[in-house]
Amino acid sequence: MPLYQPSRREVIAGGYEDGQVLDLDTAVKDGVLGSLTGGAVGVPGCGGGGGGPEKLDLRRMIEELDLSEVPSVFICPISLEPMQDPVTLCTGQTYEKSNILKWFSLGHLTCPTTMQELWDESVTPNRTLYHLIYTWFHHKYLLMKKRSEDVQGRAGELIETLKKVKGQARVHALKELRQLVGTHVTARTAVVDNGGVTVVSGLLGRFTSHAVGSESVAILVGLDLDSEARTNLMQPAKVSLIVDMLNEGSIETKINCTKLIGTLMEEKDFRSEILSSHSLLVGLMRLVKDRRHSNGILPGLTLLKTICLHKQVLSLFVSIGVVPQLVDLLPSLDPDCLELALFILDTLSSLPEGTSALKDCPNTIPNMVRLLMRVSESCTQYALSILWALCNLAPEDCSFTAVDAGLAAKLLLVIQSGCDPTLKQRSAELLKLCSLNYSDTIFISKCKLTRTFQ
Repeated sequence: MPLYQPSRREVIAGGYEDGQVLDLDTAVKDGVLGSLTGGAVGVPGCGGGGGGPEKLDLRRMIEELDLSEVPSVFICPISLEPMQDPVTLCTGQTYEKSNILKWFSLGHLTCPTTMQELWDESVTPNRTLYHLIYTWFHHKYLLMKKRSEDVQGRAGELIETLKKVKGQARVHALKELRQLVGTHVTARTAVVDNGGVTVVSGLLGRFTSHAVGSESVAILVGLDLDSEARTNLMQPAKVSLIVDMLNEGSIETKINCTKLIGTLMEEKDFRSEILSSHSLLVGLMRLVKDRRHSNGILPGLTLLKTICLHKQVLSLFVSIGVVPQLVDLLPSLDPDCLELALFILDTLSSLPEGTSALKDCPNTIPNMVRLLMRVSESCTQYALSILWALCNLAPEDCSFTAVDAGLAAKLLLVIQSGCDPTLKQRSAELLKLCSLNYSDTIFISKCKLTRTFQ
C-alpha cells in the first residue's frame, strides 16, 4: 500500500512541486500568470465570463502564439507542450489527458513522473489549472492581437505620410516603416494591402538620395513583390540607383541591393541587359572581397552565380578580373561559399579566355588539387572540371604543375571512392592524360604508390 494518498482538493487543483495547492489567487500572486489586467476571462467549461466576448479556442491560441517561454506548471511532463485538457492522477501529478491515456494504453500502470504504482487508474479533470492556462494564454493572445492591430494601423499611417513629406521627415518615416516591416509580419501585409509597394518603389529614381534609397530598398527586400512591382523596379533610373548604392552604401545596404536584384531576376520578363553593367559586377566583387564584413560574401556569390547563368555576360566576368580574385579567395571561404565560387570558375572555364585566365593565375592548380575530395562531391566535380580544362589547354605545362601538386594521388582517391561514376571516369581520363609525360616508374612515384606495390 503506497504511503501517500492525496486529498480530494489536491487532486482537483493539482499542485506545485513542493505540494502547495495551485489556485488562481496564488498563481497571480506568485507571478505564474504575470500581470493580468482587464477583469475575469470567460473560460469554456468553467462557468465564468457570462455574456462576454466570444470564447477563443485554447488550441488555436497556443498554436498562433507559439511562445518559447511558458510557465512550467502549464507544461505536460510527457509531451513537454502546454496542456489543453489537464487531468490529475491519484499521485497528485497532472498531465495532458490524451498523453496519459496513451501511456495507459501501452500497458503502463505507473505515474510517468514519479514511477509510483497507481492504486487508482482514474483521471480527474483539473479545472483550476485549466482556468489558469486559458486565462494566461487568452491574455497573451489579446495583447498580441492588439499589438498586431496597432502595427497595421501605424504602417498604414506611415504609407500615407510618405505620400506627403520630403527631406528628413521622409527619411524618418522610412526608418520607422523599415523597423515595422522587419519585425512584424502583419506590418508587411499592411504595407502591401495599402499600396505601400508602389509608394516606396516610387521614391527610387535618378535624383533620390542614398539616405532615402537605402531605407526604401531595405523595406522592399522584406516584402513579397508581385510581377508588376518587380517590373516597375526594373526601370533604368531605379536600377542605376540600386547599383550605385551597391557600390557606395553601407554593408547592410549593399546586401539589401544584392538581394533585391536577385528578386528582380526571378521575373520571367527580366531585362537581361541590366546584367551587362560593369558597375554591377564590380560592386558584387567588392562585396565578396570585403574581409571586414564576411556576411556579404554569401549573398554576393549567390547573385554572381545566378548572373553567370546568362552566357552573354561571361566575357565581362573575365574582363573585370573575376577569375584571379575568386581563385585567391578560395582558401578562406566556408563550404557553402566555396561551392558557389567553384561553380562560377567552372562556368568561366567554358570560355577560351576564361581558361586562359585560370592558367595565368599561379594559385589555380594548387588550390584545385587541394580541394579534390576535401569538401563535397560537388566541389570535387567543379575542381576536376577546371583541372581537365587546364590540362587540355596546355598538357605539358599544366600536367607537370598539377602532378607536382599531388594531383595523381588525389585522382586515385576519387577513382577508389564511392563518387558518381561519371566523376570517376573523368578522373581516370585525367590521370591517363597526366601520365603521358612521365615514365611508368616516375609516374608511380608521383602517385605515391611505391610502398603499396612493394
